Amino acid sequence: MIKQQLSDTGTVFPDGVIVVDKPADISSAAVVRTIKRLPCIKKVGHAGTLDPFATGVLVCPVNRGTRLSQFFLHDRKKYAATLRLGTATDTQDHTGRVLAEKTVDNIPESTIKRVFSRFLGDIEQLPPVYSALKHEGVPLYRHARNGRFIQKPPRNVHISYMDIRDIRLPDIHFEVDCSAGTYIRTLCADIGEVLGCGGHLRTLVRLQSSGFRLDEAITLERLALLENPDQLESIVIPMADALRGIPALVADDRVQEKIRHGRMLGLTDFPDTGRLQPHGGCAKVTAPDGRLLAVIHAHEKELHYEYRCVFHYH
Repeated sequence: MIKQQLSDTGTVFPDGVIVVDKPADISSAAVVRTIKRLPCIKKVGHAGTLDPFATGVLVCPVNRGTRLSQFFLHDRKKYAATLRLGTATDTQDHTGRVLAEKTVDNIPESTIKRVFSRFLGDIEQLPPVYSALKHEGVPLYRHARNGRFIQKPPRNVHISYMDIRDIRLPDIHFEVDCSAGTYIRTLCADIGEVLGCGGHLRTLVRLQSSGFRLDEAITLERLALLENPDQLESIVIPMADALRGIPALVADDRVQEKIRHGRMLGLTDFPDTGRLQPHGGCAKVTAPDGRLLAVIHAHEKELHYEYRCVFHYH
């Protein structure tokens, strides 16, 4: 790990990302509070909330890594989910109040697969009235709990694929790869509605987010056992490594000097790279030793790069 930030006493403050395997029955905010209690963690956030009952990948930037959250929030997600047919709830998941119930024993498997296929590609979703989206600065779920149900306009999302793994009615187990902002419980409720029996999300595991996989996540129990700064080295993913899918440019001494003084970077500063196309035209600029110096973006019309964020080192 690249030790990037020192206090006046020489203490190392690691900058990067901790990938947590969030357990059930705990909020994403509670995970953040646990990480804040770790040694040498001054700032922490998370990129993409998981409902308390959901488990799996929660990307938590720490220290200066929190400045990279903007590059994680809009990346794709992958989930394993269980849709329970025949029961519709007001929250669209198993924690809500039952609104209607129907029998589902006679739904053919071919019909289920055909309905699932209708939700592939670009679709519109109505955000659930029980969600963390805000209205007048207050999350919708708080409004709903007070009897004020606020419906936000539909949003466009993209479902790359859905793979039905098992059908044992009333439950359907499936995996889904989707764009950021997709509500899997809304997807389940909508599928149940098209099938004519209703449905809700029974279980949810986030398998992947922003390129981070569940098999590289640390459990909350293991996190709680960390007591000294050296133990963080094995679990904090350095900033440059955390920006997966973003092309890397290595800065020589001359370019590093330009970055230190905030001077404009041009295409000639990185010869033979061409125009940046992946990840919205962004690139990460590193020193030869791997330290992240900046994230830049190719200007659409001019022959230069714009700074998205810059990191200075003592």
